[in-house]
Amino acid sequence: MADEIIDLTRYLRREPSAELPRGSMTLWGGDGERARFALPLWRLIHLAQGDRGLIVHHSVSQPQAAEPFVVLDLGSDPARTYVTLDGLPRFATDEGPLLVDMESGGLAVFLGARAGRLWILLVDGGSRSTPLAQDVREDLLFFAGECAGLLFPRDLADGEAGRGASALEKEREPDA
Repeated sequence: MADEIIDLTRYLRREPSAELPRGSMTLWGGDGERARFALPLWRLIHLAQGDRGLIVHHSVSQPQAAEPFVVLDLGSDPARTYVTLDGLPRFATDEGPLLVDMESGGLAVFLGARAGRLWILLVDGGSRSTPLAQDVREDLLFFAGECAGLLFPRDLADGEAGRGASALEKEREPDA
């Protein structure tokens, strides 16, 4: 294995940001088993030509209260953890995998439901202005399936069912 740092900007087909080190990324919520989401999220961001990939969850009864589970951000340090589901259709608990392409607004993939919570993968940012090609959509669904395969069989989704917004807010509070 080479001792070189991999420069991701060549994969993103754009100039590196002036504020961040060339090819940097920030992983939020990537402790323990969650670190396994970094690679499929990075692949999803690359394919969708975005800046940020998130796995979020919300109560079936409160879709407006979506919370981040893990975030990979190629455009900000610290990672942007805000979540908005504006413009997305409401997913049902019994839906199959569904990819919603919002072009310049990013994309969303319904991952599944567990313990009264819906799980959604989001990619946003970037400057894509055309619909995704069919082969890219298929690759995106493959990597989203990889994320679902990490989330549900490893029971990572189960631990979030009782976690409230107050615990997340404590994590987001800056150190005093």
